[in-house]
Amino acid sequence: MERWFEKRRMNKVLDIAYRQMIVALDTINDLEKAIEAVAERKCETAKTIIARLFKTEEEVDDLRRVVFEELTKGRLPPRDREDIMKLVTNLDKVADHVKDSARNILVLVNKDLPKEIWDAYHDMAHGIVSTAAVLRESLKSLGEDNARAREMSERVEDEENRVDKKYLEIKSLLLDYGDKLNPATLILLKDLLDSMEEATDRCADTGDYIRVLTVSFKK
Repeated sequence: MERWFEKRRMNKVLDIAYRQMIVALDTINDLEKAIEAVAERKCETAKTIIARLFKTEEEVDDLRRVVFEELTKGRLPPRDREDIMKLVTNLDKVADHVKDSARNILVLVNKDLPKEIWDAYHDMAHGIVSTAAVLRESLKSLGEDNARAREMSERVEDEENRVDKKYLEIKSLLLDYGDKLNPATLILLKDLLDSMEEATDRCADTGDYIRVLTVSFKK
């Protein structure tokens, strides 16, 4: 009976974590839409999307707190509890870095930047969306189909590698435009690039914790 209650508690925690992933994915989708709007010179649209992103990011924080609260109520092994806490903390960090990216866009939104630059950032944002979507499928399977959860978590790294390639391409692109843009603008573009890469890295880290948990759940 005790094991049955513990399984129910675990399922509830994973359900909340999955909800957190869905909301975090919403922030990533909005980041892509905001960059696309800026590329098309729809500045007010971009600002509206970013305002919505900021609001959504707050919900990710709230869900992290709910998971932590739930973890104090059960008797999960300390290692499993720690791994789940790290998993949801990484999901929170994904949204944090997306928010940081959006802040940079908000500063750059009215700048007259070459469309080639915004298009490159949009491609990278699309890659982050793909990475998070695979991560979502991995988390969705955790606890129910751990083999699939593990398989999808490994695919997260493949998606992350594609984003890393785009990251290097954009760094080269910024170098090409170095003498055409003022230093402050270049710094903001670099900050935006780094924040987007950090969001992708946190997705990969979350996938690592999912793999660890698939092993724990076999026991």
